[in-house]
Amino acid sequence: MTERLRIANVCAGLALGLLLAGATAPVEAEASAVIAGMSAERLQRLDEHFHRYVDDGLISGVVTYIVRRGEVVHRDAYGLADIDAKRPMSQDTYFYLYSMTKPVTSVALLILYEEGRFQLDDPIAKYLPELADLKLYVGEGSDGNMILEDPARQPTVHDVFRHTAGFLYGGNGNRGIDRAYSEAALMNGTLAELTRKLGKIPLAYEPGTQWVYSVSHDVQARLVEVLSGMPFDEFAQRRIFDPLGMKNTVFGRPDALKDRFAVIYGGSQRGQLEATGALDRPGAASRVLGGLSLSSTAADYARFAEMLVNSGELDGVRILSRKTVDLMDSNHLPPGVTRGAAGGGTAGGEGYGLGVRVVTDPAAAGNLTSEGTFGWSGAAGTHFFVDRKEDLVAVFMIQSMGGAGGPRMSDEFETLVYQAIVD
Repeated sequence: MTERLRIANVCAGLALGLLLAGATAPVEAEASAVIAGMSAERLQRLDEHFHRYVDDGLISGVVTYIVRRGEVVHRDAYGLADIDAKRPMSQDTYFYLYSMTKPVTSVALLILYEEGRFQLDDPIAKYLPELADLKLYVGEGSDGNMILEDPARQPTVHDVFRHTAGFLYGGNGNRGIDRAYSEAALMNGTLAELTRKLGKIPLAYEPGTQWVYSVSHDVQARLVEVLSGMPFDEFAQRRIFDPLGMKNTVFGRPDALKDRFAVIYGGSQRGQLEATGALDRPGAASRVLGGLSLSSTAADYARFAEMLVNSGELDGVRILSRKTVDLMDSNHLPPGVTRGAAGGGTAGGEGYGLGVRVVTDPAAAGNLTSEGTFGWSGAAGTHFFVDRKEDLVAVFMIQSMGGAGGPRMSDEFETLVYQAIVD
């Protein structure tokens, strides 16, 4: 039996089971959609579109969750979290978020900003002395050694919020600085070890002159530890997850929850989905980083997004002030600096705020979003966005490395959410 038929047959059985059980969630969501100015009929287009990806064997399953004007207007789970075990996707399924960790890290650091612990223009070395007096990489000599100079200035906290610090992720090139990142293995260890290693690597470019996706959010997480005096994961739990009632958000993949996680799949040369084993590699399931180590359910992450759409407050609990969220979702890129796009090039009509992508011109971006819409995505296909003008948040969860899990699906998701707005 082909992968496509395996998934389709199991999904059909699951759908019949829900029908016979008299599931009420779609009915409730349909009523909420009308109240919140959205068309339930048009929202069905979203289900049909992504169910087709599952039935065609491009992804194993999908979970979507949409909130407008405080009402859950749509929630859907379809397909399989684990193909071999025939375990269905559900609203309780955990997803490894990868870079959707980054906005949470930025909120954690902004909490400390509101407490007066730092200013945006402070050099990061003021709090992390291991990152003092960084040199600038300008090329390589005939002997193969890196040529280093003094930069015009050292990176600031503002720079690590907006990926303009001079750092990289590294490991994808043949330059000396790329090799330095690869050899340092920054992700293998604690946040303190990461910044100590980073302090021995030169800057890749002058701070403030380029936007380059990087380890900046891991530096943010280390700043949280130093400024708060507690481990980053403990700070996030105490100051964000517990207050917001995010009971299904964790770092890594705890053994006790392993059977609730969606398997991360990738496409093989045979055109079938194969488990990547990404979280089975040594240390991968237990690391605590600021850029990629959170796991959550769609509904739980939506609570974080709802806090942001409500200008920093949810259910009577305030995490940030309205002014701080205003600052977060503004474009912070210097004049002449553009944000890179997935797959290369630049992201037209979009800038970068404090830890989030920000739409600056919907027409130039070529989508239905509002100016100021912000959010981010994860490497395995997860995606969320917040539109404060429309009082709208939406979360999209799959676990697919590359291929069908790329930016196209997140763009399609946004279009299908916005086309359902009727009021």
